[in-house]
Amino acid sequence: MTRPVVAVTADLTTVNWNIWGDVHVALLPWEYMEKVHQAGGAPVLIPPIPDAVDDVMARADALLMSGGADINPALYGAEREKFTFPPHEARDTAELAALTAAERRGIPVLGVCRGLQLISINRGGTLDQHLPEHSPAVPGQYEPREIQVKPDSLLGSALGPTATVYCHHHQGIAKLGAGLVATAWSDDGVIEGAEAEDPSAPFLAGLQAHGELGSDTLPLFEAFIEAARKQQQKK
Repeated sequence: MTRPVVAVTADLTTVNWNIWGDVHVALLPWEYMEKVHQAGGAPVLIPPIPDAVDDVMARADALLMSGGADINPALYGAEREKFTFPPHEARDTAELAALTAAERRGIPVLGVCRGLQLISINRGGTLDQHLPEHSPAVPGQYEPREIQVKPDSLLGSALGPTATVYCHHHQGIAKLGAGLVATAWSDDGVIEGAEAEDPSAPFLAGLQAHGELGSDTLPLFEAFIEAARKQQQKK
């Protein structure tokens, strides 16, 4: 059976690569690609080029919105605070365009960390821009955390009532966007997962933790890919 094509949002940054310095690259941690493939999908990167998004999304069976830098607070009507990193406006614009295209076509959407935040913001949600007690103790290192998951939910059916996830975020959802419901939480009450409030709606879910890491989250990716396969079969 042909693997469903999963469009995965990528970042734009500058790296030193072999003998080359200051190379502009579109990149994504390998674990995203590996987890999509492990779950049965065929991952394809979407670079943060807004004008190219619709052409890529027209060929995709699903959208995975990856983690990354802080979202521009202007998108949820706020000023940038002290601990919020400068925005990457091209990425914000490209990912919102990809999300709009995915929802227009009714294809599955899974958000990871920043991805969940952007899904919520697109529906009128807001963020807490800095959660110092929730932030990673060591920048650049993911922290394992056990989250509680609502059993009778999409996330609950995949992850069970509890799951060990890997976190690296200093922001969190303050107000959840319209049509979404929180279905996972950390011990300090921060929303760690949300999904479409209407269970009959197309697959739409997000995990604040980095679901590309660890084994507990593989069933969520498998459910996402299965939804993508059903979308693929409709073509």
